[in-house]
Amino acid sequence: MNIIRETLAGTLESSDVMVRVAPNSSHIDVQLSSTVEKQFGHLIRLRIREVLKDLQIETVTLVVDDKGALDCVLRARLETALIRASDQNPNQWETR
Repeated sequence: MNIIRETLAGTLESSDVMVRVAPNSSHIDVQLSSTVEKQFGHLIRLRIREVLKDLQIETVTLVVDDKGALDCVLRARLETALIRASDQNPNQWETR
């Protein structure tokens, strides 16, 4: 999947996460800010890498501002932002 535009998904409310996506021509750049980074930062980064791998994204800039979101919320926000930013039709989402 190719990232072709800047987008975002989520909010800065408690228990949510805001994901900003931008094209990057050479690598994956993840900038994480989280209220629970000391406890769960490594798991959040792992989940981000899993979603990128699942969507076959090799170049992107992600800015993730986490306010204690559950894992399922993080995944949903990531997928939403990435598909909005891609050249893929969002109506073609596969059922999980």
